Amino acid sequence: MNLNLFNDVPDGLTQRARSFVRAHGVKVDIRPIEEHRQWWLERNIPPAAVIDRMAAYEEQWGGLVLPPSPQYDGGPRYLEADLPEGSTSDGWWFEAGMQRTAVPYSFMIGPSGEFGIHAGRWVPLHATITG
Repeated sequence: MNLNLFNDVPDGLTQRARSFVRAHGVKVDIRPIEEHRQWWLERNIPPAAVIDRMAAYEEQWGGLVLPPSPQYDGGPRYLEADLPEGSTSDGWWFEAGMQRTAVPYSFMIGPSGEFGIHAGRWVPLHATITG
């Protein structure tokens, strides 16, 4: 666990977000997606390029704890790639992090890198994870 992210803020954030992460950011240890790579590759679920995308997401964002706000306690508890879903024809999504509270949807990263929710239907919320 890293309680001081002052010099370890992910790239791509706005100045306001960078300031927030510097002051309040916490990063926890996560299980690397690489532990699953071989098992998935042997079954071709998902293709290697999707696993690479998941690993890159974890490299930049994995373990970052997202604090709840007073008005909203939803969202992922912390960022961690998991559970790829989809197909080669429709595209591949993967879980962005485990939900903070019990909700009927998952927070996902979409086929084009967008962040959103999925519950039988894909709803992108931000064009990128940095949103």
